[in-house]
Amino acid sequence: MSIQRLGFIGLGLIGGSIAKTTKRLFPDIQMIAMSGHQSTISQAYQEGLIKNEENAAIEDFSECDYIFLCAPVQQNLFYIKQLKEIMKDSCILTDVGSVKGDIHRAVKQHNLEAHFIGGHPMAGSEKTGLANATAYLLENAYYIITPTSAVSTDRVNEFRDFTRSLGAIPMVLNYDAHDAATAAISHLPHVIAAALVNFVRQSDNAEETMKTIAAGGFRDITRIASSSPVMWEEICLTNRNQILTMLDSYQNCLLQIRSKIADSNAADIHDFFQSAKDYRDSLMVAPKGSIQTIFELYCDLIDEAGGIATIATILASNNISIKNIGIIHNREFEDGVLKIELYDQSSYDRTITLLRKYHYTVYER
Repeated sequence: MSIQRLGFIGLGLIGGSIAKTTKRLFPDIQMIAMSGHQSTISQAYQEGLIKNEENAAIEDFSECDYIFLCAPVQQNLFYIKQLKEIMKDSCILTDVGSVKGDIHRAVKQHNLEAHFIGGHPMAGSEKTGLANATAYLLENAYYIITPTSAVSTDRVNEFRDFTRSLGAIPMVLNYDAHDAATAAISHLPHVIAAALVNFVRQSDNAEETMKTIAAGGFRDITRIASSSPVMWEEICLTNRNQILTMLDSYQNCLLQIRSKIADSNAADIHDFFQSAKDYRDSLMVAPKGSIQTIFELYCDLIDEAGGIATIATILASNNISIKNIGIIHNREFEDGVLKIELYDQSSYDRTITLLRKYHYTVYER
């Protein structure tokens, strides 16, 4: 690796995980960081993760090969102008935000397009902070890269290779295509989940009957509504146009199925659910039934030959049958890289005990 020094502005879940992964794989790379909390810097220094014991100043990033903007989006925009004044010519500025349009426009405004490659590691959870960062969070997760048209192909390839060396799966996209895709598969589902929860809350009776009998289907589809309201406020404001477009299209989809139900059109209703089932079944992880209890867990898995086979052998030798197993590449708001689904509560409980016995990190639903 030609990279000698990395800088992090913000050292939370994603920035901290990139730093921890870099430290695990490339211990000779020096890293410095700035954070909104001195306690975060102190913790990172004590762990041997960064070289600065006190919070870094902007000038301290002048010799960095890469600078990762890992603060909230609006704060990242604030730092761009300051970094422009101190960055060395060979430095690449990148970020980890789930919305790319605003930062690309800010970079263009400050004439930094030749030095910017947007980034979005599709891994994480509702948990936050350096304490929840891990050296394996990026393992087998998609890492979307959104270079500007002015940055050289060589620099894009270099950054892509770096993300791949961290265990991620890099994918290069135009930033508008990225924002449209994430609006559909990430942002819209969160809006829908929150709207459904609020709808049930408002529709429930005084005895909270709906809340009491809420089954697996409702809990499964609304789990992501537990994510940070602060984060989703910011995402909705920064990706406003794309989310509105997707909401309008989704509303039309709802109106179409409403019309079919109102007309008692059995064939069209069947086709509606069949096409959804076929598409959902084509995803890597098979779907669950709409109301059954789900017995699934997530497990951190090092990307090495035989990793999944080892886990399968452990479970099989203890007479535990696996219903479904697969690597999660888009792990935003999911824990662990490996998803395991079991048939019953007993198998679920025994699997957790066994995997932890063999020192795997297991996350329960």
